[in-house]
Amino acid sequence: MSLYQFEACPFCVKVRRAMKRQSVNIELRDAKNNQQHRDELEAGGGRIKVPCLRIEKDGQVEWMYESSDIVTYLEQEFA
Repeated sequence: MSLYQFEACPFCVKVRRAMKRQSVNIELRDAKNNQQHRDELEAGGGRIKVPCLRIEKDGQVEWMYESSDIVTYLEQEFA
């Protein structure tokens, strides 16, 4: 899993806090200052919008937008 995010985005902060609460170590990818990460987000997720969690399970890749959906997913997966 990896989280495409902007450092100062309040919705990204919300997701990072949830990750910390759940003690989840997810790679953070800066989609604002890193062009490669920005391109990956646009190509895979279809748009440049953060936060976006890239989930890879059983060879399938899912791109999850919306901070509340991501927080709910983390709470369910890592409770």
